[in-house]
Amino acid sequence: MEPTLTVLNTLEREGILGRYAIAGAMGATFYTEPVLTFDLDVIVVLPQTTSGLLTLTPLYEALRTRGYMEEGECVDIEGVPVQFLPAYNALLEEALKEARDSLYQQTPTRVLRPEHLVAVAVQTGRDKDRLRVGLLRDQAEMDHSYLQKVLCRHGLLERWTQWTT
Repeated sequence: MEPTLTVLNTLEREGILGRYAIAGAMGATFYTEPVLTFDLDVIVVLPQTTSGLLTLTPLYEALRTRGYMEEGECVDIEGVPVQFLPAYNALLEEALKEARDSLYQQTPTRVLRPEHLVAVAVQTGRDKDRLRVGLLRDQAEMDHSYLQKVLCRHGLLERWTQWTT
């Protein structure tokens, strides 16, 4: 995965994508025991177009010129399927802004805080997200006061209560 992160860092430096951070199951592995996942979820800020619309097209074109091809909803970058998820709502924007600088082996990257990983999972609401929340609750060092504030700010406290009672 280190070569994949090197490519992402280069794309960020070149302004092809704004800011990025690792999310999803791979993000959780920075705080818990590793889990099986088939892709790397990356939350991104995309440069604004002249029309104001967000589009992945320039990013995908830049990746194609580097020899990386799309596979379904992912792009294979150095053997790792990467799914780019634009920060399309207030929770993801906050999560990206508050993401922690981290190292994967020797490569710098950014990872969502565990509290935001939980909130995003609660917002998404799939069965596998519920499992990830349980794993994070059991293994990650979280600021529970901060988590409660995030959940309240984004209208997720009721669902959180349902999931945890």
